[in-house]
Amino acid sequence: MLFDELDAKMRVFETNSDTCVLPHLFMVIRLDGRGFTKLTKEKHDFERPFDPKFRDLMIGTVQHLMTNCGFNVIYGFTESDEISLLCHPQENSFGRKTRKLLSILSGEASAYFSLQLGAIGVFDSRISQLPRVQDVIDYFRWRAEDALRNALNAHCYWLLRKEGQTAIQASKALESLGIGDKNELLFQRNINFSSLPAWQKRGIGLYWEDYMKEGLNPKTQTTVLSQRRRIKVDMEIPTRNEYDLFIQNIVETALQSEITT
Repeated sequence: MLFDELDAKMRVFETNSDTCVLPHLFMVIRLDGRGFTKLTKEKHDFERPFDPKFRDLMIGTVQHLMTNCGFNVIYGFTESDEISLLCHPQENSFGRKTRKLLSILSGEASAYFSLQLGAIGVFDSRISQLPRVQDVIDYFRWRAEDALRNALNAHCYWLLRKEGQTAIQASKALESLGIGDKNELLFQRNINFSSLPAWQKRGIGLYWEDYMKEGLNPKTQTTVLSQRRRIKVDMEIPTRNEYDLFIQNIVETALQSEITT
């Protein structure tokens, strides 16, 4: 059998289950750390419940995914050990094949994070295919609310652990407590949850911003200004309805650039 014939025959087994994101749908790829509970609690001595060193590792990973991987990502969000990436509506890399999008981004995230940490850290990934702007807004509102819930639970859990309770005892103690009860639990120990850093409670947003850079014209030896783009790391993203409008503006700006280019 000639190679071309063999190639055509066998490639079918690789591609027969290929799926692609339909045109005009928004794509959000979410990456989650695999086994990060063990990684952060047993293999590395990170501060609990939140460690700025781990936070910075996650921020660096998002920046890498937004700038060095060839995908047009217009918004990145990270909380705890997860990352969400919103692609530009016109993103068409690899024909929008889901296996390519997911494998490349999870591989890039795993490789970059591991190199920075100096140990193996692995991410898995999934993709949300969202038909409307409102669905995109709802998606990021969902992840921000998840960040808030996780932050409250984490502060309560680790407070009880530091007071001597076992993992089982601390988890059991929190099962029957509502949001108000958990806030009161912290307040009784002189911790005002509302005053904790915003990045712990709401996550961190990364998005592109324009700025003016000063340079020198070599011919005229005069100072000139040129417009550049860079990623802004926002550790105080808005809350609730203001966050909805914030995401809507990012999406609508991307859609407008699609019209004008």
